[in-house]
Amino acid sequence: MAALRLTTAGESHGPGLTCIVEGLPAGLVLDRDTLNRDLARRQLGHGRGGRMKIERDQVEITAGVRHGRTLGSPVAIQVANRDYANWEERMNPWPVEAEIPEVHLPRPGHADLVGTQKYGLSDVRNVLERASARETAARVAGGALARAFLSAVGVEVFSHVVQIGSVRANVARVLTPADFHHVDESPVRSLDPAAGAAMVEEINRLRKANESLGGAFEVLGFGLAPGLGSYVSWEDRLDGRLGQALLSIQAIKGVSIGDAAEVAGGPGSRAHDEIFWEEKRGYYRETNRAGGLEGGMTTGEPLVVRAWMKPLPTLTKPLRSVDIATHQPAEALRERTDSTTVPAAGVVGEAMVAFVLADAYRQKFGGDHLDDVRQALETYERRIGWRRRAG
Repeated sequence: MAALRLTTAGESHGPGLTCIVEGLPAGLVLDRDTLNRDLARRQLGHGRGGRMKIERDQVEITAGVRHGRTLGSPVAIQVANRDYANWEERMNPWPVEAEIPEVHLPRPGHADLVGTQKYGLSDVRNVLERASARETAARVAGGALARAFLSAVGVEVFSHVVQIGSVRANVARVLTPADFHHVDESPVRSLDPAAGAAMVEEINRLRKANESLGGAFEVLGFGLAPGLGSYVSWEDRLDGRLGQALLSIQAIKGVSIGDAAEVAGGPGSRAHDEIFWEEKRGYYRETNRAGGLEGGMTTGEPLVVRAWMKPLPTLTKPLRSVDIATHQPAEALRERTDSTTVPAAGVVGEAMVAFVLADAYRQKFGGDHLDDVRQALETYERRIGWRRRAG
């Protein structure tokens, strides 16, 4: 059973979003500006639509924190939807006098059609509002709490975009936290300036052609102790838990760890990371093809996870669909949309990876107070002789 639990609620154009995080230790210091900064980062990226000009996401903590420190009880966060003012009649939780027309035009690639079938609904809006990626604002808020906890135990999580459309970035195979200091200054959150400029051109070109774009991002974790996760049961393997967390993000269709694609096509001698030992360093590896995971457990090397995102299913030139009321051919729903959200998805990916890693630390080291967690971690590090690396 997970030691941490993250639950979100809310609809895209409803009054707001809610996130509840259970399982954080008492004594964790939170900074409101840092939490809000992650929400702002989720709204970044060339290719975003008009919604981002409306929303100015901010966290409002309503439970579990007093004077900037966690209490050990569930933390509740609210993120208001400013756009609700324009949708209050259509999305009011209570009955309204006006007659609100139903939406009957499901979009290919979205939850619309299957959601109405599953829940016995006649109005597609009852599905699309919750299925919307607007929900990820609540996840990023919860992930920011997990990041604060990880920071307190010496772990940092970053992301960068490696592909948008047909443009791929050329990035160093070995990255450090210092490489990410300015990643958010790129309009597409790319570490390769030339590729970033080409990605912007690709977005502009396909936006004019009424197309949306997918791509890929990478999430890296630094400072992870060896032995998080487990090999003893399938549900405890950390790579499986990371895959599930990232694939739960809207529009993510694939996840890989380390050099998965490369090593699958090569010989075993070039697929694995040989093990070395020195008195001052302890055990170490000179390569990291495994992406920091072996046998479902962290190795102490940087975690490297990549996720692929499909093009968004809401198009300015809609695809063919069927009216679910009449069963007649029709164009899919036209809804306000983005050209691409790969840069933002990377920030959501950080949140989900941070949550899984924070849960792994809570499972392994327990502790009701943050000081208990740190003491257990220090004892473990001494026992295995692990030397934390600078940077």
